[in-house]
Amino acid sequence: MKEYIYEGKDEEKLLNEGLEDLKVTLEEVVTYTTTEKTGLLKKEVKKVHIIKLDDIVDFIKDYLKDITKSMGLDVQMESKIRDSRITIKMFSDDNSILIGKDGKTLKALTTVVKQVVYNEIHTYPYLALDVSDYKEKQDKHLERLAKNIAKEVSKTKEPVTLENMNSYQRRVVHNALSKFKNVYTKSEGEEPNRHVIVYPKED
Repeated sequence: MKEYIYEGKDEEKLLNEGLEDLKVTLEEVVTYTTTEKTGLLKKEVKKVHIIKLDDIVDFIKDYLKDITKSMGLDVQMESKIRDSRITIKMFSDDNSILIGKDGKTLKALTTVVKQVVYNEIHTYPYLALDVSDYKEKQDKHLERLAKNIAKEVSKTKEPVTLENMNSYQRRVVHNALSKFKNVYTKSEGEEPNRHVIVYPKED
């Protein structure tokens, strides 16, 4: 995975220089900054690291091909990048193996891929893996559930606590209800018992 590094004193200036040099926008890359002290006077030098999301996608696809091949599966993939988020959808001759019971295999694959990418670029990308339309259907079901609860909270004026969810699921709920005028959402609790509470807005 190609990493572009720009050195200097001004982090913002280095970042802008890198984006201009690579002819990309901030939404098309992942960046992180490291600091080193060099020379006899131990002067501080900043290093802005830039990685194109397209390169991360290629890296992930290659990694997934190796894993799925070892699982005895022939997998095709579609990918898209939108709002700095990478989505990779897999299609195989046996999707049930990739999904696993209650989506556990897909969830494990996502966790492993995120960690492998982090080991390479020292930051976690915003990544979603899906098998056919499994996760998309799950998200829509969760959105419908959240909206029904929001309507209930609007009527009763009583908060409702949803079941424990991972960070991705909580984000789906927050986004689904962000435009509701009569309710607001908050994540509360400690992992793995973190959950969303839907509150009524005061008049």
